[in-house]
Amino acid sequence: MSPATNPTVVWSSLSAYLEELRESGIEGFPTDASFDALKSMASVPPPSTSESITAPVTPSVAGEVSHETLENVRKSLGECKRCKLSTTRKNLVFGVGNPKARLVFVGEGPGADEDEKGEPFVGDAGRMLNRIITAMGIRREDVYICNVVKCRPPGNRNPEADEIGACAPFLLRQLKSVKPEAIVALGKFAAQTLLETKEPISKLRGRFRNFHGIPLMPTYHPSYLLRSGGNSDAFWDVWEDMTQVLQLLKLPVPEKIRKA
Repeated sequence: MSPATNPTVVWSSLSAYLEELRESGIEGFPTDASFDALKSMASVPPPSTSESITAPVTPSVAGEVSHETLENVRKSLGECKRCKLSTTRKNLVFGVGNPKARLVFVGEGPGADEDEKGEPFVGDAGRMLNRIITAMGIRREDVYICNVVKCRPPGNRNPEADEIGACAPFLLRQLKSVKPEAIVALGKFAAQTLLETKEPISKLRGRFRNFHGIPLMPTYHPSYLLRSGGNSDAFWDVWEDMTQVLQLLKLPVPEKIRKA
């Protein structure tokens, strides 16, 4: 299957969801659910120069949707049965971390450990992600971590287009709520989905791309680093990517000693 999102599927899901919100009486949504209107609604201000890893509270702009908390997004998601993944999951995996984080990590979807505990990146790949975050000089609790889809695909297969389409509105609302200054897309699937491209991760990584006005850095998935060895060339590629993220956030870049 193609790892890129089908824009038609995603847009259909988003349009239906916007209509549902308008009918529920929530104010601030455009009456014409066009793609341009959605982009305007989901846009996020450019990065600030704050030294803190926690983003400051910013006033809302006239015409924008009122700020929605992550708690409200989670409540709206409920015990989701919007796609077939609901029939095989143990736990829905929403997201974890600082609701005002300047940095968000987005993975592909929950694995077995995440499905068991209801939290993203808690298995072996999660420990590798923790190693990366610690190497950046920040704490896991200071960032926000979520996935493209909220339920584990059977056998850890790639999520399918209809499953992504069902989850896409909630991912957008999560990112809209957090308002990060940077996003890190972990692995080929997350990067290709968010950027709607089929380019390989080896070509995508290494420079920022734009996602609804937010700088997005594609990089290798922690599970790929586990397969290739913790001190591999791929690990140092990830470190170079994270260095750019730290520089964008105007945070100190810890010195790392590259292998000989």
